[in-house]
Amino acid sequence: MNKTMGILAHVDAGKTTFSEQLLYHTNSIKKRGRVDHQNAFLDSHLIEKQRGITVFADQGIIEYGDSTYYLIDTPGHVDFSPEMERAIQVMDFAIIIISAVEGIEGHTETVWNLLKKHQIPTFFFINKMDRIGAAVQHVLEEIRSQFTIDACDISSFNDSGMSEELIEFIAERDEELLDYYMDKGYQSALWMEKMQEMIVSSRLYPYAYGSALQDNGIKQFFDRFDQLTKTTYTKDEPFAGMVYKIRYDEAGTRITFLKAISGTLHVREELTYGNGEVEKITQIRKYNGNQFQQVNEGLAGELFAVTGLTNAVVGDGVGEMQEKAVCELVPTLRSKVVFEAGINKKDALKFFRILEAEDPSLQVTWEEKQQNIHLHVMGKIQLEVLQEIVLERFSLQVNFDQPEILYKETIETKTIGYGHFEPLRHYAEVHLQLEPGKRNEGITFESACHSDDLSIANQNLILQHLFERDHHGLLTGSTLTDVKVTLLTGRAHNKHTHGGDFREATFRALRQGLEKAQNRLLEPYYFFKIKVDIEQMGKVLADVQMAHGTFDTPETVDNKAMITGKVPVATFMEYSTILASFTQGKGQLSLTFAGYFPCHNEQEVIDRLGYDKNADPAYTSSSIFCAKGAGYTVPWEEAEEMMHCLQKG
Repeated sequence: MNKTMGILAHVDAGKTTFSEQLLYHTNSIKKRGRVDHQNAFLDSHLIEKQRGITVFADQGIIEYGDSTYYLIDTPGHVDFSPEMERAIQVMDFAIIIISAVEGIEGHTETVWNLLKKHQIPTFFFINKMDRIGAAVQHVLEEIRSQFTIDACDISSFNDSGMSEELIEFIAERDEELLDYYMDKGYQSALWMEKMQEMIVSSRLYPYAYGSALQDNGIKQFFDRFDQLTKTTYTKDEPFAGMVYKIRYDEAGTRITFLKAISGTLHVREELTYGNGEVEKITQIRKYNGNQFQQVNEGLAGELFAVTGLTNAVVGDGVGEMQEKAVCELVPTLRSKVVFEAGINKKDALKFFRILEAEDPSLQVTWEEKQQNIHLHVMGKIQLEVLQEIVLERFSLQVNFDQPEILYKETIETKTIGYGHFEPLRHYAEVHLQLEPGKRNEGITFESACHSDDLSIANQNLILQHLFERDHHGLLTGSTLTDVKVTLLTGRAHNKHTHGGDFREATFRALRQGLEKAQNRLLEPYYFFKIKVDIEQMGKVLADVQMAHGTFDTPETVDNKAMITGKVPVATFMEYSTILASFTQGKGQLSLTFAGYFPCHNEQEVIDRLGYDKNADPAYTSSSIFCAKGAGYTVPWEEAEEMMHCLQKG
């Protein structure tokens, strides 16, 4: 039985040490490593050893009982959250490590919310029981109040079976099981099967406790984990899988990591992926840490890597799987790469494209006019690590500008945009209705165009062009979002419409509509949760108001206050340092990405960024018409009256 298990935690909760103990107890490694000794098996990269943190989601293989486990040790630092989320999407089960001293911390909540979103069955291990200040009962209260009331203790499990207390806990969560318990009692093999089912369906969340550093409780926990988990992969179906990681090895070979969902994949077999691309698999590799062995086939339920796929991207479905995975955690900062004198920036761009393939959240952009490279990041620690990676892998010394907030733009009024593209021997016209969309849902599209006016193929072309790239807003040139686009009508020419004509007309229609709409600048916000002593509550509330945030009615228990609300990233991204200062490190802060909302200082940002909408090389609001054998430009204000289609909305 193949099972993929992920180990997740807030940084420094003991996640990597826990993973080392699992690998050692299952004879997967001969010697236990330690983060502080720079010899942890899964922190094999030089940067991870030097910094003592996990940066990359690497995997180990465990053979135990009748199962093969693919163990993924994920980053615990918030700056590397996208790497963690990509790994979550291929997990069958997750283990959240929580420190018995610190309890639930900010990033732990992010982890929990992602696991819930992706419906990953989850276990808890309360770690660091050997430390002064360890308080299991307090952590359990936090789990039950902040995460789930369905957390159950499996430490009372023994070789003779489940305790009556645990069986009662299970029975109370299912009416049929409660009747069965009242009738049959707890002497039945049924309970193990029911518990497995309830874990898989996320109705039960088992927990245990111990110390990874002292090797206390790890083996017992994993024995219970092995008993309580099951998967149902089948190799007797067509092959289907998902790309969850891209890496380039030292020889520059592109390695594509797959999770097989069904079927079997063989070397030399052709594989369909992405938008229908087909390429031949030249190698299949099974990785254990940074070592691999070549095999002839990959089976359902396994994690393995292949060579031969030159354009696959993280999240692509392969084989029979058509869905593309989407990540929720996105960077809110943007930074410019700063080069030393004499560096060819376009040559350096190739290196950053490699890094972008490995981490799509970087969204590397090249500005031709300024000859600059920009990328999206989660925070300053990520920039420090990127600087080390670029030097180590590409022997290139770079710096980064102070990261800036990533803004977006939307509209607040409904309008119609018209685009016409008719230079000599070309022709396309598009009419688009633009209206405000739902907040944080991006661009959506529907067609109200009749196929008699514009063929379905051309309508699909317009759809394709709308989603082939991010579009610039008019205020700052930031990405356009939260707009519903409806295709009203359009026109092609049997002889003169060529490839690319509808791209030109579509972009011009979009831009012309934005010119007439009321545009708004959006900025990223955090959801925050702050826990402080009651006497410190007033300062926190004042700080939130000063940061242009809002808060809910605070909750007070004993001498503690819990404050929740929403606040701009720009004004609150450094607040953890301030909170630690006036609470002597005892205040707790949890920040999770809330989405994009109207900017609190819109005009100030517009003035500072200084975007000229009329000098954007990628966009124009004007249309091109043809007369006397030559194309001529018509400004956006006059274009509407010259459109060829009768329907104008």
